Amino acid sequence: MQAYDTLTEALSSLKQQGYTTDFNLAFDKVKCAETGVCLSPSQFEITGYYRFEGQTDPGDSAALYVIESHDSAMKGTLVSAYGAYSDAVDDEMLRKLSVHH
Repeated sequence: MQAYDTLTEALSSLKQQGYTTDFNLAFDKVKCAETGVCLSPSQFEITGYYRFEGQTDPGDSAALYVIESHDSAMKGTLVSAYGAYSDAVDDEMLRKLSVHH
């Protein structure tokens, strides 16, 4: 797994590698921001994980998940805050995401 110094650098590089879908957490699914297509935890794999620490602002701390659907039709990234700024997710999604922490 390649190392990145910043979240912006990671997102740019991954986009060039074909990870073009922008996913967001939607409680029990990940949702494509552009199309509205949702994937449940059983429909995708997390193929990479990066953690970024805010150097001066804890609000800048984020986790970057690299996601591929099982049928490889969708490849993209999910940026999620962690700690006090994290989103609420259901138990199955939390287990899937926690494996990569």
